Amino acid sequence: MHQPPDTRYVEDRSPGSGRLTPRAAFRSDAPGIPLDGEWRFRAAAGLGDLTAGFDDPGFDDGAWDTLPVPSCWQLQGVGSPAYTNVTYPFPVDPPRVPEENPTGEYRREFTLPDDWPAGRGVLRFDGVDSCFAVWLNGVRLGDGKGSRVPTEFDATEALRPGRNVLAVRVHQWSAGSYLEDQDMWWLSGIFRPVRLLSRPEGCVEDFFVHADYDHTTGVGTLSVETSAPARLSVPELGLVDADPAGPHTFAGVEPWNAEQPRLYEGELTAAGERIPLRIGFRRIVVEDGLLKANGRPLLLRGVNRHEWDPETGRTLSYETMLRDVLLMKRHNINAVRTSHYPPSSDFLDLCDAYGLWVVDECDLETHGFELVGWRGNPSDDARWRDALLDRMRRVVERDKNHPSILMWSLGNESGTGENLVAMAEWARTRDASRPVHYEGEWDSGYVDVYSRMYADHAETELIGRGEEPPTRDPALDAHRRGLPFILCEYAHAMGNGPGGLSEYQRLFETYPRLQGGFVWEWIDHGIARRTADGRVFHAYGGDFGEPVHDGNFVADGLVFPDRTPSPGLVEYKKVIEPVSIGFGADGRSVTVRNGHDFRDTAYLRFRWRAEDDGEIVAEGVLDVPVLPSGDRVSLPVPALPPVKDAERALTVVAELAADEPWAEAGHEIAWGQTVLAPAAREPVPERLLPTVAGRGGRLALGPAAFDAHSGRLLAVGGVDVGGLRLDLWRAPTDNDRLGDRIADRWRAAGLHRLTTRTLGVESTAEGLTVRTRTAPAGADHAVNATYRWRSDGRSLWLDVVAVPEGKWPCPLPRIGLGLSLPGRLDTVDWYGLGPGEAYRDSTAAARLGRHRRTVDALQTPYVRPQENGNRRAVRRALLTGAGGGGLEIVGLPSYDLTVRRWTSAELDAARHTTDLVPGDRLHVNLDVAHHGIGTASCGPGPLPQHALGAGPVALRLVLRAL
Repeated sequence: MHQPPDTRYVEDRSPGSGRLTPRAAFRSDAPGIPLDGEWRFRAAAGLGDLTAGFDDPGFDDGAWDTLPVPSCWQLQGVGSPAYTNVTYPFPVDPPRVPEENPTGEYRREFTLPDDWPAGRGVLRFDGVDSCFAVWLNGVRLGDGKGSRVPTEFDATEALRPGRNVLAVRVHQWSAGSYLEDQDMWWLSGIFRPVRLLSRPEGCVEDFFVHADYDHTTGVGTLSVETSAPARLSVPELGLVDADPAGPHTFAGVEPWNAEQPRLYEGELTAAGERIPLRIGFRRIVVEDGLLKANGRPLLLRGVNRHEWDPETGRTLSYETMLRDVLLMKRHNINAVRTSHYPPSSDFLDLCDAYGLWVVDECDLETHGFELVGWRGNPSDDARWRDALLDRMRRVVERDKNHPSILMWSLGNESGTGENLVAMAEWARTRDASRPVHYEGEWDSGYVDVYSRMYADHAETELIGRGEEPPTRDPALDAHRRGLPFILCEYAHAMGNGPGGLSEYQRLFETYPRLQGGFVWEWIDHGIARRTADGRVFHAYGGDFGEPVHDGNFVADGLVFPDRTPSPGLVEYKKVIEPVSIGFGADGRSVTVRNGHDFRDTAYLRFRWRAEDDGEIVAEGVLDVPVLPSGDRVSLPVPALPPVKDAERALTVVAELAADEPWAEAGHEIAWGQTVLAPAAREPVPERLLPTVAGRGGRLALGPAAFDAHSGRLLAVGGVDVGGLRLDLWRAPTDNDRLGDRIADRWRAAGLHRLTTRTLGVESTAEGLTVRTRTAPAGADHAVNATYRWRSDGRSLWLDVVAVPEGKWPCPLPRIGLGLSLPGRLDTVDWYGLGPGEAYRDSTAAARLGRHRRTVDALQTPYVRPQENGNRRAVRRALLTGAGGGGLEIVGLPSYDLTVRRWTSAELDAARHTTDLVPGDRLHVNLDVAHHGIGTASCGPGPLPQHALGAGPVALRLVLRAL
């Protein structure tokens, strides 16, 4: 008769029992058995629903379902995902968790080969969320917590020749859940690989590679600590069958850095196995108040990265991780903060190989305690010290041999406390070669860098100048002012945005103490779902019936869930480009500056092209000398043909001259553009036509028809025009809705429900003048607009002047004209900034040229629909359809353009992309300006210069039917 399962370990603060000592992750040629694949699985409702005897090798699990390992069971149809940012989804009563504790019971058979060597067998779990216990052939090996750090058990005594049965019980909630409140989906299961490893007698259980580099001499020093006798070979350095302890010195080694990730292939040989090594020589220090690598200060152009896949959650394939790394490299990113836990070891291998600095973060966040005043916070409770130290120990020991790791991070948003001090001391003692990071300790007494989240531009500049407010502890003030500053999170990339990136980057490049930062974050955590008719959308918090959730705050990445780059990533690439290309004020010179930390520009080719109104008139290669890091050169602009009544733009592009491991030759790294000759002004028509009364209450003016009563435009040539009016509303972005919640002020001011009254319609010998007043019900603030229409018979000229009336309670979302056109006009050709969307504080990546997109391709599919798709500084646009005809809209000098198949109200009402149903009309906005985007969803709103205050504006357009 089976005894009831003992599950006291679930609510035990300890990190586990029966586990082996943490050690480095490495591969060797010793035998191993991968245990991934289909496992037998049963979902238990809680601890009172566990299967007695499920660990017995003879237990009949034939009626059980199967579940893939690795996977998250909620994404395999078992239970439901839930998203919270801060709030624990259970009562804060540590270490207790809900009695309704979903539990997965896993079973797997495997066969031990006849030639399995003598020595130990080690069962390794790379990631299990959140707590689990393990039995092999009925023998309990132990239990563990710490979801995103590996856990190993000694399986030697329990292994049997031939058939073996592994049983694992995984609990969704445990005491460990209080340490894993990390702004992500709550998911459960064996989500990383499982392996049985052979550890032959006399093998190396652990090793620590120390590969130091002295930038003053070029000497590399190599020493490898090993847990057992071994021999070391690095053939490229002439080291063969040597004592790994050394130390071995090598003159003229090539150091590792993120721009040139030089690795030396080596091998450790011990009894029963060979272990391949990849060695990168580098030295990381904080000195002179700066974070330096190999003697040079770093400028971190970073991102925060959660592990995420829209289909499989936190279970990522190697190919997906490689895709992330390649996308980062191709977008000029040089650093990753592994928020907020250590990633798969495979990802760190890729960072070593392709070149990314890594801030490796401990699997720790207790953010939910903030909502109860930090009472009971494990960071300052001695009863949790072993658990917190264990997590720090396991990440450092696992990852210590990766040259890409720049700093150890204690965790995230866990308040302050003595346990964090102990973690920092342990990490610094174990590995003195890397600084320690933690954002939550603003006094910075036990860390090596001053780190903050979402400091606005003004505060960041004060810190750059060393003029920030003093520390809470006066004794630490001088210490902190002597530390480098890093924004470990900034520029919240939620929805449309982030805005203000260029202004942050200028601060980083102005003040040496400001050594860059990490945009929050890499990817939208949308979960792929399908409508009844098969259309894909991405679910977010609340879509699974969670009683507590944080909505689409989980969709805050630079890439969409399918890893398509967002406009925010394209903007970030431009802002952080490592080579800057500028032009003299007189347009006669080109300045190129090498902003790399280490690399010279020999790997780049510089191409130029001159365009007149978007048409290439000349192009070539700019002969730029090789520039060392930090150098610049000024060169004359290439000789160009004369300009003939056109706007001339000169663009210089820095591209790869040859293939790199992460991109092919021709890949664009940086670009600069200047306008050498302004646009030719379209002349005012010499012959103006009068307005003529038409049939059916219409007025005719050249090619246009107007409503005689309201003065509203009805058609231009053969193109009918609907609802032309003053428009002040946009579907709020996430940055509008959250943070400073300016969208609430817009709604309170009634900007989403404006009405327009015609005040006068006047026909003259030179055209038509219409005056209107646009205002919301219940308010006395308004905008008075005067429309002056003129025509020469072919073109329709419009001058609009809009003047606010009354006291406006808020900035405006936008100001311009809205109208509708026939839906058959499905393609837009424009000359202006593009090709992607841009707003007044997110325009760096938009370049002047001729662009063409379908109306559908102009939309940006943010996980939660919102204002998107704006093209800035459009000089002219042609809207055409397959059947011919269309409308040309010329700006004098320009306007902002959006074209979509739904109204702003429909866009505002939609929760998911599949809620947007195309209509039979196009909805077009021709704007004077938009309010800035900012990053207020988590961070500062638009800078003052990007706010759209209520004030007089003017817009001049020319419309022509095609």
